[in-house]
Amino acid sequence: MTRFFLLGIFVVGLTAQFVTPLGDALQDKTFVGGALLSLVAYVLYDAVKDLAASLRPPVRSQVGSRELGRFVGEAFRARTVEITFLGYTGETIFGALNGRLEELLDDPGRTRRVCIKVLVPDFGQPMTVPSRVGPNGEPLDDSEFRRRQERRCQAYDQSLSGLAERLNRLGRVTVESEFRLYPGIPRDKICIFNRELMLHGLYDVVARTIDHEYYPPGASASI
Repeated sequence: MTRFFLLGIFVVGLTAQFVTPLGDALQDKTFVGGALLSLVAYVLYDAVKDLAASLRPPVRSQVGSRELGRFVGEAFRARTVEITFLGYTGETIFGALNGRLEELLDDPGRTRRVCIKVLVPDFGQPMTVPSRVGPNGEPLDDSEFRRRQERRCQAYDQSLSGLAERLNRLGRVTVESEFRLYPGIPRDKICIFNRELMLHGLYDVVARTIDHEYYPPGASASI
């Protein structure tokens, strides 16, 4: 209806230039500018409508961390798979990634390229999270606890990298997998699937008993 209305204004304005009575009634050339503007609006209507749609706020919903496997499975339906994870150790997404790569050994389906990037904290640096709970509740850095988390990350990295090497040798799928370190404490959990979907959650930092009391990032309730 909007497009027909704009087109009608243009037609009436153009007719007014050739039909004298109509032109006089519409103040002759004064109406030409409006007619031309209506034509421009008519031509640009679809573009403006698409722009308005693109400015709508993104759809938000809560997703449990245990549901990440479903999103990994959907991402692996694509010909090119790109998954980026930022978090604590990568444990949340490791199992799903490991399983999908193993499936590619038998049947790659339509997948031809996989790129996995995992960002975890630099556990070689002193941290307040994870840390040990001090006498007055203050966080105390614990190098041994950090080393245990570092070894976990290394194990996940080696497993995914090993599968990537096996798949690359077969030649049917090209796979890249790498763990990188970022400075700072684990506060956010972010997953990006094929540059189309992003999930974001925050870790709950609470004191828990593991032989001693620690401040580790607790599993986020949603992402």
